[in-house]
Amino acid sequence: MATARGEFRSRLGFLFAAAGSAVGLGNIWGFPTQAASNGGAAFLITYLALAFVLAYPALMAELLIGRHTHQNMVTALSSLPKHRFWQRLGALTGIGGLITASLILSFYGIVSGWMLGFAASYPLDAIGLSSQSDWLIGFGNSRNLLLMLLFMAMTMGVVLGGVEDGIERWSRRLMPLLIVTLIGLALYVLTLDGALTGLKIYLLPDFNKILSGELLLDALGSAFFSLSLGVGTMLIYGSYLSDEEHVPTIGAQVALLDVGIAVLAGFLILPAMYVAEARGVTIFNEAGGLLSEDTLIFSVLPALFETMDSAGALLATAFFLLMSIAALTSSISMLEVPVAYLIERHRLTRVAATFLAGGAIATFSSLIVLNFETLFGTVITISTRYSQPLLGVLLCIYAGWLWQRNALLAELKKTDALAEHRLFWRVWPLYVKWLCPLIIGVILTQSFL
Repeated sequence: MATARGEFRSRLGFLFAAAGSAVGLGNIWGFPTQAASNGGAAFLITYLALAFVLAYPALMAELLIGRHTHQNMVTALSSLPKHRFWQRLGALTGIGGLITASLILSFYGIVSGWMLGFAASYPLDAIGLSSQSDWLIGFGNSRNLLLMLLFMAMTMGVVLGGVEDGIERWSRRLMPLLIVTLIGLALYVLTLDGALTGLKIYLLPDFNKILSGELLLDALGSAFFSLSLGVGTMLIYGSYLSDEEHVPTIGAQVALLDVGIAVLAGFLILPAMYVAEARGVTIFNEAGGLLSEDTLIFSVLPALFETMDSAGALLATAFFLLMSIAALTSSISMLEVPVAYLIERHRLTRVAATFLAGGAIATFSSLIVLNFETLFGTVITISTRYSQPLLGVLLCIYAGWLWQRNALLAELKKTDALAEHRLFWRVWPLYVKWLCPLIIGVILTQSFL
């Protein structure tokens, strides 16, 4: 079954694909700016701790369920319990996951389109096409629609290739490019005046904030959302994982790579912010707080690049290409969630499923663009603040409470005959049963409060 529906050819291919799913705009931009607002290294230390207390166990729940069932999210969750009620709830949870993944992709495609527009605007301006460059960075329905459709077409193009020739192939190309670009940009920015101020804030902890409730909640949210948990992307990728792979090890590698890229992004973003301040660009509001994330990325950094002449155009192009790559590696995993469901439950071909799911999401994205003030923030709130944490709790319940312990142990023993004697088996079931639902529940409660 696993071979017929697609399977990652190699561990490296899976690692790049899963890490690419987790590494998105939030890792490259959201994490560093949250660190800047929450005591720099104090936030970093808390985030790193929570990433492995919360994110890794929850990640393992999705990967193990996916690998055990080799099915889409709806079928996978409904197959774990024996009682009909929990089977039906599992199916509803799976449907909720694919709807949530689709909703997230619907606004994600709009923002990612903006990244493509900014990346293309600087080369166009350099060759004298200033009006076209200005159009690409201006806010308007036609520009937003065109760029969103372009990004969605790129996403669909990758997913059309399937697991091996689409997702794995492009992940192996894009992720090394992302890492090399990120390192190169960080090294260059660190040579500029003002960069050391940002670096000190990032690396020297403000211990007055390390125990604050706001920092803890922000770090909790970052740890949970940074690994793309709760919407079934990791479950789907786990379902394409070979039975010969040792899941606890490869899951730890995915978590380490994702967290490492987020931490590495801090060496670019925070120094760049303070380089901008040193050049006269405003990065704080009147109350002394950091400007909002969207203002920083679409106003502060472009203002910084404008102060750097020809080098600024090259730096800006590289930066927004970096953001576009990060967005694409995440978007393909989100689209794969409904595509896998349509292929397996409704017997559609991959081509038909990709065009149906991608077309439906692009249509809804168009509605968001045309009703931006009303829908954009609402869709973000419903999908990420409420639905994603709720789904995360339910996934932990299915992994920790409703998946029979003997069946779970048998899954681990596929690659480790002594699994019951390992530290993972002694600790992880308790974590996913008690601690993970509790912590994710705190995040969900905070969203309502």
